[in-house]
Amino acid sequence: MALASALLTVMMDAVRKTARPMLRDFGEVSQLQVSRKGPGDFVSAADIKAEETLFELLTKARPGYGFLGEERGMIEGSDKSHRWIVDPIDGTTNFLHAMPHFAITVGLERYAPDGSSEIVAGVTYNPVMNEMFWAEKGKGCYLNDGRIRVAGRRDLSESLIATGLPFIGKTGHAQAIKDIHAVGQRVAGIRRLGSAALDFAWVAAGRYDAYYERNLNPWDVAAGILFVTEAGGIVTSIDIDGDPKNGKQILAGNTDIHGALRKVLQAS
Repeated sequence: MALASALLTVMMDAVRKTARPMLRDFGEVSQLQVSRKGPGDFVSAADIKAEETLFELLTKARPGYGFLGEERGMIEGSDKSHRWIVDPIDGTTNFLHAMPHFAITVGLERYAPDGSSEIVAGVTYNPVMNEMFWAEKGKGCYLNDGRIRVAGRRDLSESLIATGLPFIGKTGHAQAIKDIHAVGQRVAGIRRLGSAALDFAWVAAGRYDAYYERNLNPWDVAAGILFVTEAGGIVTSIDIDGDPKNGKQILAGNTDIHGALRKVLQAS
């Protein structure tokens, strides 16, 4: 059985406590599907409530750390060397439609004196499936109590690839279709399940061979970047230059599949 550090215990406790009312809300969403009112406002409230809970619990455990959340944006802390990066419900549209594929995700970013930064700890929790993915820099990646690693496939034609597609109000529709056209001719399958945080976690667990997406945000990718690298994979931007932590373009996978897929995406 893997033993989490004190830091990771804080993070896992926070997401588990946040998940309890979320699961009750998820049950209510299922019931709201049949009402004329619809569940949209209810889900927005669940998002905000979850982020407030995470903010309170993480701030109490590590006073002074900065906080970047999807709902409240950036909150500066007195400790300029650490920042929580949080998405309270990654896969909100799935939650909205009573689909059990969503997660709470938290990454911890640490800054060096020269201004560079890295993700040093992360957790992603799917409360419906009770799957807790977690990692700490240099210590491997885990699913619940067991260590996980990226898949060992080397042939792109045999690989299963995850991606995301822009929805109404987002840019990048034309590029997304070009990417799908280019990649789809060269792989065994493409999946779009609607949670970037879980896409990363599933690459780390070997369920997907690679994952790519454009136009994300830091809270979508923070924990996942660490998961894949600690599971033996590689994470970069799609282009040659770029910091994957900003989420603008991301590609994760094992070394062989990552390299082959990157060439395809760069040419699309």
